[in-house]
Amino acid sequence: MDWLHMPPLASLRAFSAFAEAGNVVQAGAALNVSHSAISQQLRALESHLGAALLDRSGRALALTSEGAHLARALQLGFGAIQAAVQEITQAGTARPLHVTCTPMFAAHWLMPRLPGFQADNPGIDLVLDPTGSLVELKPGGIDIALRYGDGSWPGLETEMLLASPMVVVAAPGLLGGRQVSAPEDLLDLPWLEELGTSEAGLWLQSRGVSEGLRGPRTRLPGNLLMQAVKAGQGVAVSVRAFVEEELAEGRLLALFTEGQGRGYHIATRPGVLRPEARKFIAWLRRQRQPF
Repeated sequence: MDWLHMPPLASLRAFSAFAEAGNVVQAGAALNVSHSAISQQLRALESHLGAALLDRSGRALALTSEGAHLARALQLGFGAIQAAVQEITQAGTARPLHVTCTPMFAAHWLMPRLPGFQADNPGIDLVLDPTGSLVELKPGGIDIALRYGDGSWPGLETEMLLASPMVVVAAPGLLGGRQVSAPEDLLDLPWLEELGTSEAGLWLQSRGVSEGLRGPRTRLPGNLLMQAVKAGQGVAVSVRAFVEEELAEGRLLALFTEGQGRGYHIATRPGVLRPEARKFIAWLRRQRQPF
């Protein structure tokens, strides 16, 4: 395609609108511009092509043979563009909004609030994909990821949704009165981890502990993890916001607190978001409040 020698798109649109409407007034109304603007674009197009596209000898403008030839080509071209645009936009509208997050975040934060979004947006179908694995955001796939960390994920745009550090917790009954002053004091205890993650190992590595766990390690869905922790079945790494009530009431003990400045972020691909995704993100922002 020789783009450098193509006429300006504005003049082609004006000419095609005129050929379809039959006069400059209706063409201007179709493009939401004045009829004089249409006339200027028509003259500019003739000047660019060096050919007479309109016969001005009569009381009304009429297409010359060259003008009729160009009008047919533009009708086919713009018609194909319009069809493709409609297919793309309709496909995007028909596709459900796809959101991914961890099962723990879904159970403790998102699901209790989600009925409010659905009540305000009954026309938006939603697919919620709770997984502990890091899922790649691709066009036509997942629209929004709600991820925990510092927000520095290459290739994604992020903003903080829920700021909260990580905390290592256990039920008082599990500890049996033992004093915990270093990570090594926990190595012989059972540990609980959310499926798809390795919080225990990563936390111990971050503390410089090279020795592995001696106690058993159990992986289970995030919506069951905190039940098991409160039942005294193991030590776990959690987001502090999810256990504030249990800590305040003494049902759990915070053994170590890590990661100030971290939290759950809204993560999306760069570029223009679907209208459904923009509405969901706007709703998420309104949910920012103390846990």
